[in-house]
Amino acid sequence: MSYSITKLRLTMKRAFDKIKDILTSDYNEYSDDEFGEEYIEVDTDKDKGKKSKIMVRPFTISDFGDVKDALDALREGYTIALINIKPLRDKDIVELKRAVNKLKKTCDAIEGDIAGFGEDWIVVTPSFAYIHRNKQVEEVEEE
Repeated sequence: MSYSITKLRLTMKRAFDKIKDILTSDYNEYSDDEFGEEYIEVDTDKDKGKKSKIMVRPFTISDFGDVKDALDALREGYTIALINIKPLRDKDIVELKRAVNKLKKTCDAIEGDIAGFGEDWIVVTPSFAYIHRNKQVEEVEEE
């Protein structure tokens, strides 16, 4: 029984040593004298603020392939997309319908909201936001 415990301790020590090596390789500018052998400094403020803010970002779709940039930004979950569809509408209405359907499917997948405003713009939001629709617009949609 003691052989199993010793073997387990040795295995755990090797695993922890490997984890320590991986963690310290990113922070090799700090010496052991500065922080001691038992401590590793991890910069928790490094990515702070990058993903915590919401971005309202404009996009212009003049070709079906242009929709990819907007979709990628929406999938990240921190972007509200304002999409100008006028160039594609003027160019090819069939491609516009494909692009809007692709936006709707992605919007459903991320549990977001999508709406058109005016003839030239679409707004797409992630799951934490919704688009206000006044009663006049809802009545027109129902008819």
